[in-house]
Amino acid sequence: MGKIICFSNQKGGVGKTTTAINLAAFVAKKGRKSLLVDFDPQGNSTSGFGLEKNQLELTCYDFLMGDCEASDVIRPTMVENLSILPCNIDLAAAEVDLVSVPSRESVLKNRLAEIRNDYDFIFIDCPPSLGLLTLNALVASDSVVIPIQSEFFALEGLSQLMNTIKIVKMRLNSKLEINGVVLTMYDSRTTMSKQVTAEIYKYFGAKMYTVPIPRNIRLVESPSFGVPIFLHSPTSSGAKAYDALTEQFLQREE
Repeated sequence: MGKIICFSNQKGGVGKTTTAINLAAFVAKKGRKSLLVDFDPQGNSTSGFGLEKNQLELTCYDFLMGDCEASDVIRPTMVENLSILPCNIDLAAAEVDLVSVPSRESVLKNRLAEIRNDYDFIFIDCPPSLGLLTLNALVASDSVVIPIQSEFFALEGLSQLMNTIKIVKMRLNSKLEINGVVLTMYDSRTTMSKQVTAEIYKYFGAKMYTVPIPRNIRLVESPSFGVPIFLHSPTSSGAKAYDALTEQFLQREE
């Protein structure tokens, strides 16, 4: 049975989608059959793999609402072993449409159950909020990866996410665990980064991944080319960091 991992942090701009795209791509590159579910109405994971999100006939929204099968929506990527379940702004309507659905917080879990055995890993890129979409992702997942930026406001609001995870674990998904915390946009040259990093390590302890993702222009560029970092700039510091992070991730999961 495949494992389901979501990437969540309600604070935007922390490298969540960049981490989802590149971790999924590197896991697939290392031979694990993987699916990336773009569950953020902004559709950045979708465009990050070169798909025109506004020209899609069927999206994650249609799959979630039961209007089509997963096979109708899932698309291959340029990375061997990696497919994507794309989305666009249509998914925003699900926040309203799901309100009247019985067991509304478990809809994604039930839909993914149909294809779970087809993959080694299913990754979910959550929206930067703690609404019904993120709740569905947390209920559907075995574990959550939390990308966190090494800046002053990094821990602000994080207690709300941790509390949400705690409530989901207690009431809706007892198996949910924190897979780990990924430090993103790290700049070793600044004292502030080092101080904030020390605080984050103090807060999360062993849950921290020891590979920080550096600030790297190649990482910023790669989505505009519609490819993950190892296809855009395989020797960059960003590519090397995500490669090392993937090794740690697989050690924890396997």
